[in-house]
Amino acid sequence: MNSLLKVDNELNIKVKNVIYAENLVASFFPNKLLELDHFLKDPILNICELKEIHSEINLTVPDPILLSNLHDGLEAQNAKKRKMEDGTGEDKMAGTKVFIMPSGMMKSNAKLVDLIEKVKPEIRTLIEKCNTVKMWVQLLIPRIEDGNNFGVSIQEETVAELRTVEGEAASYLDQISGYYITRAKLVSKIAKYPHVEDYRRTVTEIDEKKYISLKVIVSELRNQYVTLHDMILKNIDKIKKPRSSNAEALY
Repeated sequence: MNSLLKVDNELNIKVKNVIYAENLVASFFPNKLLELDHFLKDPILNICELKEIHSEINLTVPDPILLSNLHDGLEAQNAKKRKMEDGTGEDKMAGTKVFIMPSGMMKSNAKLVDLIEKVKPEIRTLIEKCNTVKMWVQLLIPRIEDGNNFGVSIQEETVAELRTVEGEAASYLDQISGYYITRAKLVSKIAKYPHVEDYRRTVTEIDEKKYISLKVIVSELRNQYVTLHDMILKNIDKIKKPRSSNAEALY
């Protein structure tokens, strides 16, 4: 009796998972692609002047150090030259020692952070839904047999496509964390070398690049929903029933 109840419960869970996965493909995917298409038309993703997303870097350039004696300056240069020749010195300019930021914590680019926080849940949703549909298709793959495997090959291609989309979505999260790391390193460079303008310009450049990248990511998320929805619905019969029975083959 207990074994029958256990089998019945497992069957109910399977049926619920199948219904949920089919509903994702038939209903959730098209609704989500329309939602992302609407998001792409949002003013936050259609800024024409990229200067609007720039973030001010509140790190002032210190006053230049005036040498009291020209001879002292020459001695310092000669000492550094000797260090370089001996291999004991670093092949880089000594920067300003930073003990504390003048304005407290150096803030991130607030506009980009807000946009990233809107895009990240969409990435996570795609990863989760792809994983669910992928598991559904994998469970529909029948046991290995000789011949009549055309439907099985369609199932395997569908699983491969879902896995690819899942991996690409995960890479978008890596890009976001990479942006923060790169920007932090550049800001620390500005704090150490506040008189080098190129570091400041590089920060604005990567902010602009990240903004464009985020818009591309949203567009790609929408396109992936379109592709998956189209691919699975076109082959839904073969995915759900990859092999025809012997009785059907006779007629």
